Formats: sequence, C-alpha cells, structure tokens
Amino acid sequence: MRRLRNVKIVATLGPASNDYATIRALFEAGADVFRLNMSHGTHDELRARHAILRQIEADTGSPVCILADLQGPKLRVGTFASGSVELEDRAMFRLDLDPTPGNGQRVNLPHPEIFAALEPGATLLVNDGKIRLQVKDCGPDYANCIVTVGGTISNRKGVNVPDVLLPLAALSEKDRRDLEFACELGVDWLALSFVQRPEDVEEARKLARGRAAILSKIEKPSAVKSFDAILAVSDGIMVARGDLGVELPVQAVPPIQKRLVRGARAAAKPVIVATQMLESMIDSPMPTRAEISDVATAIYEGADAVMLSAESAAGSYPIEAVTTMNNTAISVESDPTYRDIIEASRTAKRASVPDAIVAAAREIAETTPIKAICCFTQTGNTVSLVARERPRVPILALTPLVETARRLKLTWGTHCVVTEPQERFKGAVICAARAALSYGFAQEDEQIVVVAGVPFNVRGTTNILRIAPCDERLIYSGDPE
Repeated sequence: MRRLRNVKIVATLGPASNDYATIRALFEAGADVFRLNMSHGTHDELRARHAILRQIEADTGSPVCILADLQGPKLRVGTFASGSVELEDRAMFRLDLDPTPGNGQRVNLPHPEIFAALEPGATLLVNDGKIRLQVKDCGPDYANCIVTVGGTISNRKGVNVPDVLLPLAALSEKDRRDLEFACELGVDWLALSFVQRPEDVEEARKLARGRAAILSKIEKPSAVKSFDAILAVSDGIMVARGDLGVELPVQAVPPIQKRLVRGARAAAKPVIVATQMLESMIDSPMPTRAEISDVATAIYEGADAVMLSAESAAGSYPIEAVTTMNNTAISVESDPTYRDIIEASRTAKRASVPDAIVAAAREIAETTPIKAICCFTQTGNTVSLVARERPRVPILALTPLVETARRLKLTWGTHCVVTEPQERFKGAVICAARAALSYGFAQEDEQIVVVAGVPFNVRGTTNILRIAPCDERLIYSGDPE
C-alpha cells in the first residue's frame, strides 16, 4: 500500500484496537508501525495482537512493522493508611524504607537505590510532578524533605528523580522476561525505557541477540546529557516528551526535541516524536489546533515518525486519530516551506563511498526527471543513508529479507518491497523497474535511480549507482551484464 507522505505513523494497540477489523482499519487509514505497550496487557493478549498484525501483513502483501515498548523500572511510593493524604506547602515529609502504611508525615519508598544516590538539595517529583519535594537531609534508608509544591498524594504514585543519575539498570526483571517474549514472538523493534547511559542500551542489545533492533527512549535529563553516546549504540531514538516534560522545565522540551531529531537524522537513524500528540482525540473526534501544530512541527523538523499512544490504544476515536495524523502529514509535506526547511537542515556527510553514492543519488533525482530511488539492501543501511538525504522522490527499499523490510517501515520515505535474491546487477535493475511500475511510482517511459552493492548479498558494500529506464526492453538492450 503506497502512502502519499514520507513521515511514518506509529499507532499503539490496546483495548480500543484489539480486533482484526479495527487494526486493519488503522493500517488502511495510515498506520505504518504498530506499538505493543508491554506495560499493559498479558503475554497472551500481546501474542494475539501480534498474530493479527502478521495476518494483515499476509492479507495485504505489505510488510508490517511491530515495535514492543518495554516498561522499564517503575519507582513508586508505598501505600497510605487512609489511601491518600494532603501535603501542605513548606511542610516536612519523610520518605523511608519502612513498609508500614504512610500518613501525613511519612511514606514508604521501597527503593534503596534512590536513597543511595540522593544528596541534600535534590528534587523528587511525585505523581508526574504535581507534588515536588526537596531533600533537606538523607541517609541510606531515608530522606527528609521540604514540600515545595503540595497537593494530594495517594497510594503507589510514581516518583521521578530528575537531578540524580540513579544506580538502576534500565531493564527490570519484568523487562527481561518481556524482552525475551517479544523477541521469540518476532517483533521488529524494541523500545527501551529508563535509558540513562549507553551501557543500558548495550545490555539490551546483548539480550536481544540481533533478533530485534533497539530504539532508545530519551525521557530522562541524564539521557539528554549523554545523547551522543546513547545514539551511537542505538538503532533508533524516541523523543519521549511525557517524562521529559516532568523531569525538565516544560519550556526546555521543544529545543531538546529539535536537537534530538537533527542528531538522529545526521546519524541516519530513525527518530520518533511521541506523547500527547493528539491527546484530546481520546475523547473527541476533533483535535485542537495546538495539537495539529505540534504534529506539524515534528514533521517540519524531519522526524521519521510521529506516534499515537492512548489515542489509538484506549480512545474513542482510534481510526479518526490516525486519519487526522495522516491528513496533517500530507498537508505539511505539500507545503513548499517544508522542502525549504528539510533541505536547509541537511547535514553534509561524505565520509565513505556509501555516503557519496547516496548523496549523488539524491542530487541526480533533484536535477533530472527521476521518479524514484530504488535501493537493494540486506541490512537496511543503504536505505537509511538515502533517507538521511531526505530526497524529493520516493525511496523503494528492495530486500530479500522480510525482517529488513519490516524494520525499514519506520524509516522516513521508504516503501518496502520483499524481492527474490538477485545475483547480478542487471537482474536487480529489472527488479527495481518492475517494482516502480507495479506500485505506481513510474511509467514505462520514465527513469529511476538504482543503488546497490556489488558483489550482491554482501553486507555494507554500497558502491554502485545506475540511472535506468523502466522499459525492460531498453534495460536488456542497453545495460551491461
């Protein structure tokens, strides 16, 4: 199914999108990638959704990309004897390891690793930052805090510690079980929560053993500080603005988003902008103007994908949310200003032969009447490099590996096609011409650019570029073997 836009749409599945008919409708409305949220649902429920997605893939003949989002460690306070208490501004409140139900003076925080890392002056945020505590003094099993922003605190509310690099692994025991389950199931991407350092990503990669690509969620200040190192060991990035907006001043999030998107693009790695993009559509069939502007901003910045969370997982209008995002993307990409911004933000990188080949492909497509850039790839690296250029023409990603085609569905501008393995370049050119004609990217009297590596089926050998006609008779008569 050909999309009329380059940016991809990620739709989260959940109770509102839990059957074949709804998920198929989401796909037809424009969803390119489907997110399985490991924080919600049993393994049996997730397995059923995975099976539906693979059935849709078989029924439509189009690769479907599946992203499993790991929960990460959850830091929460304990319980209160009365269920909740009211904290007054400037009052003292104690967090400790005592499991006794809490009251207006104290509550259990069953995370000794937090106390081990705290220092006087550190900030703790409870319930998504609605309550703010500042540490006055602390020890290995307690923290006496001043309430700087009061309010109601109730059982098992979440805790954020923005000022401190916590001695916590990004993978809890639940995450390890979920990771193995997701890899055995056959997902294409793993989204890693609570990333603080590159070592967190490397640990997940070892456990995945190449069965899924690793996407790091940037949601903590420590991850922002270590972004370059985290990006270097990740296959992709998610700008998780929800937690970023809790742990950092909200006005800091937009410039961080822009920097992360540009950094990922320069590294030729896909980047998703996520969280509350069309939040009002959980309950309303129409979004706000500000939400549409938010989606548009991410697209203008050159993000590979924009994501729906509760809107498609638990909302009343999941299909309308995908349709709205799809229509917004088409409108933005039709704006001449969009191309101006995308091309002005292109990073010139000419460090290798593949870099030079893909840059030449883009320049040829911009200066001659080329209809598409067709890339033969094993790992997807060639396609990622072409996508970094953000060409004006479509990118056809041709691969004999369905796993590669699925993963590339997250990458900007790609139309993924699973082909027969090719042994000779002429066969590859013919295959590319047939695909361009079949999917409506070109007519028989038009031309395409073909990018590949010789010898074929060897990873990392992008070294050849050919301008080819779509008329097979001309290929046979004019191209060398």
